[in-house]
Amino acid sequence: MSQSLQDLLDSTENVVDMLRNAQTGPNVYPVDPEYTNWRDEQEAWQKTCVLFDLSYHMVDLALEGPDALELLRTVGFNSFRGFEVDNAKHLAPCSPEGHVIGDVILFYLAENEFNLVGRAPALNWIRYHADTGGFDVAYDVDQRTAVREDKDRRRSYRLQIQGPNALSLLEKVIEGPVPDVKFFSMTTIEIGKTKVRALRHGMVGQPGFEFFGPWEEKQPVVEAILRAGEQFGLRRVGSRAYSSNTLESGWIPSPLPAVYTGAGLEEYRRWLPASGYEGSASIGGSFVSDDIEDYYFTPWDLGYGGFVRFDHDFIGRDALEEMADDSPRTKVTLVLEPSDVLKAVGSQLEPGERAKFIEYPSAVYSMHPYDAVLAAGQPIGISTWIGYSSNERKMLTLAVLDKRHAEPGTEVTLLWGEPDGGTAKPAVEPHRQVELKATVAPVPFSRVAREGYRTD
Repeated sequence: MSQSLQDLLDSTENVVDMLRNAQTGPNVYPVDPEYTNWRDEQEAWQKTCVLFDLSYHMVDLALEGPDALELLRTVGFNSFRGFEVDNAKHLAPCSPEGHVIGDVILFYLAENEFNLVGRAPALNWIRYHADTGGFDVAYDVDQRTAVREDKDRRRSYRLQIQGPNALSLLEKVIEGPVPDVKFFSMTTIEIGKTKVRALRHGMVGQPGFEFFGPWEEKQPVVEAILRAGEQFGLRRVGSRAYSSNTLESGWIPSPLPAVYTGAGLEEYRRWLPASGYEGSASIGGSFVSDDIEDYYFTPWDLGYGGFVRFDHDFIGRDALEEMADDSPRTKVTLVLEPSDVLKAVGSQLEPGERAKFIEYPSAVYSMHPYDAVLAAGQPIGISTWIGYSSNERKMLTLAVLDKRHAEPGTEVTLLWGEPDGGTAKPAVEPHRQVELKATVAPVPFSRVAREGYRTD
């Protein structure tokens, strides 16, 4: 019998040490690193339009059956009132203790038929309840390319066009007016002679659509978009730029799944394989605690508090009801002080011990970044994603801070680099920690994202 996650944890002295020294690097986005250059690709999503190819790096879960919607209601803290065919929804299941396990996008494709797309932890949680909860459902998992033997094929493709020119591009490619659908609603359109499902979306705060369909129909759709896009300044976005777009839109893509503790989750940990996502996940950064629960996030930490609805029973409801009126932390953007960033970068050109290398545009070097944020030398929160925006000409991080330090304009310090010269992760070279001054700013940082799709 194969080893379970619980078996692995039982044989591990400290789960934090295990995850901080895991050999897994950051999530892979297996498309070309750059189609032109990542600076122009970043700027195109704010100035013209871009084509994102999301066909490879996420897991797809097809879920169907008469109890499928009830299963989703059981694991989801957001409301399902008015949720119907041709709608989509952000779904972020939490543990019985009210900590987020992960998040996915849920597509309501047809009666009793759904598709869920995202990182593995939330989908694993849903599969577990489908297997053990007595629900009349069936599911099929389409794993991300990085863990597949057949890396050249998926069940379906997934593309997005985003940017100020996206709707004009879409008019040309479908040879007609853009469908009048609400944000996160779907319709069917034709691109060339190919029918595709289209989701009204706004991933970088700009207007756009997501398209998906059978894998064998992908190439004609891509070619048609590229041909039509020439006059609209369309750029394909490679893997280097793609992982940095979240810095402007404000979505934290990396909450550690809150499944490593809790007696009520022991059976789930015995269902999970030791070799899966949860057993091989890596944590990186300057924040260090012996208690893995210090790495968990609540919905309010991640900016999902506004989605929590107590109009149905769901796993974690009692815990979230206790938290609802007294959440001590909130999500912010941090703008790093340019002179401090330049000093850290400049240390690479000096003799002696260097600062941790800062990659561009995304400086993330583990699956789950956790850097300590300080005020007057005391910890006040955690930075979870860091990188450079060519649009803003700034180094930004997404952070979760104590509310008393979260007012825009507040000056704080980011501790960059790991203690004691670094951990055993392959992406971590010997280095010294440095302090980088930072200023608290709104989230989303992009004004268009903050004032646009958040009110769409």
